[in-house]
Amino acid sequence: MQDSQLTKEEIAQLTEADWKQRLSADEYHVMREKGTERPFTGVYNDNSAKGIYRCKGCGAQLFDSGSKFNASCGWPSFDQSIDNSAINEHVDNSLGMTRTEVTCSNCGAHLGHVFPDGPRETTGMRYCINSVSIDLDQQE
Repeated sequence: MQDSQLTKEEIAQLTEADWKQRLSADEYHVMREKGTERPFTGVYNDNSAKGIYRCKGCGAQLFDSGSKFNASCGWPSFDQSIDNSAINEHVDNSLGMTRTEVTCSNCGAHLGHVFPDGPRETTGMRYCINSVSIDLDQQE
């Protein structure tokens, strides 16, 4: 877990070798090479602990546990980010389909994808996030 958020200036100084040193092989594959973890294997898929989910790469706050819901899709799912500036969305045309990729707005790390099939009583969105891309600052 990152003690504090890296600044944009600190992130700009990181080389790919630095990222490989900071992240595990699985984290690097997902966050820097836009991979994905296998469904139903991530530590946060079934986690219901309260707290703030942070980017594993830079420590930026991304999601509040209050926005997490069970989508039964195999990955932690949230209906919104912690604020409008926490994440960026990009068109992803890989794998022969069009999806919307979600990245950390602070360090650019790949987090997962967002789909318009979330809870209708809230935002209607499902941010499908790889557990290896996030850490939970757990609250009592």
